[in-house]
Amino acid sequence: MARTTGSDGERTAAAIREAALSLMARYGYEAVSMRRLAAEVGVQAAALYRYFPTKEALLEALMREHMDALIAAWQAARPATADPATRLSAFVRNHIAFHVARRHSTHVNNMELRSLSPQRLTEILRLRGSYEKELRRILRDGAECGQFRIDDTALTAMAIIQMITGVIVWFRPDERLSVAEVAETYHTLTMRLVGAQALAEETHVHADDELRAR
Repeated sequence: MARTTGSDGERTAAAIREAALSLMARYGYEAVSMRRLAAEVGVQAAALYRYFPTKEALLEALMREHMDALIAAWQAARPATADPATRLSAFVRNHIAFHVARRHSTHVNNMELRSLSPQRLTEILRLRGSYEKELRRILRDGAECGQFRIDDTALTAMAIIQMITGVIVWFRPDERLSVAEVAETYHTLTMRLVGAQALAEETHVHADDELRAR
């Protein structure tokens, strides 16, 4: 079989990224030297610099890949319908499933923004902003059409993101709840947070009152 050009290099780069995520998630960015990372991968330290010129460049690459993958996952999961409640449900479920499957990557992305230089930080925050803008748009659409009751869209979006990302702190796949069950519960919590459940209950009460008045 003919050797695929660059295949060894691609595998080595992937191994470096995987090892870096594991080590940084466990010990923190500052505690993981390039020498330690090389030992984990099983290559000479000098070899790492052929793939990533600095440790910070590696960290930025890890964060960019995480955000690019998250945005792509949402684009694939986004419902075709314009209904805000359906879109919000899909957003919550996709976000939780994505982050549970990428625990180390999520931890590094949340904890190590402080380790980026201003220019690199700006780029990662731009990607984050692009993703979070999708949630804010759903919330605004829901409020405008009367499905949601929201006082502050930006603050509510921030609260939802923090809540559904925080699943990775406690969730373990071998415990009593599956990812789907956790996502269902958090979907219910999210709908309460945006006032959708309260509105639905009010509508139900008004309908009952009208029936009794007839």
